[in-house]
Amino acid sequence: MLKKLIPAIALASAAGVGTTHAQAADLTISCGAVGAELALCQQGVEAWEEKTGHSVDVVSTPNSSTERLSLYQQILSSQSSDIDVMQIDVVWPGLLANHLLDLGKTLGEDAAQGHFEAIVTNNTIDDRLVAIPWFTDAGVLYYRQDLLEKYGHDVPETWEEMTAIASEIQAAEREAGNDKMWGYVFQGRAYEGLTCNALEWVASHGGGTLVDTDGEITIDNAEAAAALDLAATWIGDISPEGVLNYTEEEARGIFQSGNAVFMRNWPYAWSLAQSEDSDVRDKVGVVKLPHGAEGDSAATLGGWNLAVSKYTQHPELAAELVAYLTSEAEQKRRAIEASYNPTIAALYQDEEVLAAVPFFGTLYDTFTKAVARPSAPTGDNYGRVSNNFFNAVHNVLSGNQSGAEAVAQLDSELSRIKRRRW
Repeated sequence: MLKKLIPAIALASAAGVGTTHAQAADLTISCGAVGAELALCQQGVEAWEEKTGHSVDVVSTPNSSTERLSLYQQILSSQSSDIDVMQIDVVWPGLLANHLLDLGKTLGEDAAQGHFEAIVTNNTIDDRLVAIPWFTDAGVLYYRQDLLEKYGHDVPETWEEMTAIASEIQAAEREAGNDKMWGYVFQGRAYEGLTCNALEWVASHGGGTLVDTDGEITIDNAEAAAALDLAATWIGDISPEGVLNYTEEEARGIFQSGNAVFMRNWPYAWSLAQSEDSDVRDKVGVVKLPHGAEGDSAATLGGWNLAVSKYTQHPELAAELVAYLTSEAEQKRRAIEASYNPTIAALYQDEEVLAAVPFFGTLYDTFTKAVARPSAPTGDNYGRVSNNFFNAVHNVLSGNQSGAEAVAQLDSELSRIKRRRW
């Protein structure tokens, strides 16, 4: 039975005041927006409730990560205790650290033992473990295995090959009667998801990572411009105009209904594509993303962590809930049931996990060597950096600027931000 959701916007509007719901429960948690992600969290919470006798209210949050961050910042800046445990993106620890509990101090030095070291390091700010890894992510390419076989194509290795194959199969399938078929769907809305997609395009063309690890701005180069120009050719051709407003779920909806040849998404979409009511069940393959002529495949590092608000009235209890939800047993359940990538290395050798999600084994290097967004070198300014990046990319996709114009302007905008110190 799914738990009743408390709208987070209601908590935000009353931040610092408290709510009847929050007072009635031992804890509140924000841990997922929609679909399987939310259901899995609710199931884990209910198991912890049964084990401990405590109660937890699940808070609903926006599906857009950009909107969710804004909501968290509003609640935390008011020092509200309305949300005890928060699901935070891998690029947020530095932004929110001052408002989060040190879980290493609360749970002990081995609180994150066994988790990927890189993510633990990412979540450690000024020697404080402000979040524990829950699941990791990297962008992958989904493809219609049946259609590639039907038209005699291998899995594309470059973006140019993918574009050509998508165009050919789209045309053939439409001629055969499916006028809703598209070649490629991805996350094209002006939000953090587009930053992830665009970073993959740029990096895989040899165009760098927007800002390098030393904090130097690297986006203004011919390879980056070419990557964005290529992506712009997809709009209205192999990708619908509506992709300019797609998040992960809109893209998945098109692909899972059988109306796209290729899709860029996160691993969570695998179990949904293989569900009993999926139109593409047993017709889908997953591989690493394509690359440009001069680059290597690049997958943006994603993933989410669980953190405890510094303003919680129940710090030890909230930390115990985080420890349970991020445990090996719980991560194994989530991997098997909904293909969420564990952050515990041992689970990638678990036979039951690999039987449920075979590509966890073949794409292990993709997940462990994914390209990080430049949140570390840009610090508190990462939100502004990303916002400028995805808006610039969206302008190119919309046909308002060329790739060269966009990266030159973006370089100037980021330089202004940098002068204020990041």
